[in-house]
Amino acid sequence: MNTPAFFDQAPVITVYDGLVQFLGACDDGLLTYRYIDAVRLAGHSCPTVAGAYLMTRRALALLYPDRTPERGEIQVRFSAAMEEGVAGVIGNVVSLVTGAAGPGGFKGIGGHFGRQNLMHFSCAVEGEAAFARLDNGASVQLSLHLNRVPADPRTGQLLRKILEGVAEKGETSEFASLWQDRVRRILIDHADDPELIPATGMAR
Repeated sequence: MNTPAFFDQAPVITVYDGLVQFLGACDDGLLTYRYIDAVRLAGHSCPTVAGAYLMTRRALALLYPDRTPERGEIQVRFSAAMEEGVAGVIGNVVSLVTGAAGPGGFKGIGGHFGRQNLMHFSCAVEGEAAFARLDNGASVQLSLHLNRVPADPRTGQLLRKILEGVAEKGETSEFASLWQDRVRRILIDHADDPELIPATGMAR
């Protein structure tokens, strides 16, 4: 894939998945996710996908400060309905990394490794999403403030021209460049910015 260079510079997320190890897909059960994995899942790269990826990374770092996060052992609850705004897109990215799934998720094997009904929407959550460990109940609630990294003012103007079919030569590529530059700033410049993804309600 001929992708922007910053895709390879974005933080990675490593998790342990007991199901992967149990079924022999990976000897040590360790899976490393990269931003390109979220892009492949979503079919595009945008601030929402980048924000969801970083929000998941931050949640796991807070829940597992001293050990590798366990995929499939995390429940996620969203304040928004699945069909509301970009909640479904965010949920897909979160599911990719955490393994948490809705009614259509993996039911498990003999009472182990189940991922079904670990993701819920339209919940009473402070912020946008709540992540909780199944083993000890530790939880954290997170918000996503993408306005912390504003778009270039030209982006909206160019988008309107493209959608109206009146864009001039080179303006489509200029729009794409500006669009991905904002994604880059989110993923690279603000990867560890607590004001981008504030956390509240940490409980252990």
